[in-house]
Amino acid sequence: MDKYVCVPCGYVYDPEVGDPDNGIEPGTAFEDLPEDWVCPVCGATKDLFENEE
Repeated sequence: MDKYVCVPCGYVYDPEVGDPDNGIEPGTAFEDLPEDWVCPVCGATKDLFENEE
């Protein structure tokens, strides 16, 4: 599964880790995140993330 980077702040969403502080279990692909999920650091929406090369 691909990692995604928040363009505004640089936070990296790693699907192997998930976002447990916000109820996202490890193993959750970025594409499977809820539409209302936001960056836990800066609050950016999913459309402001880019696939990490």
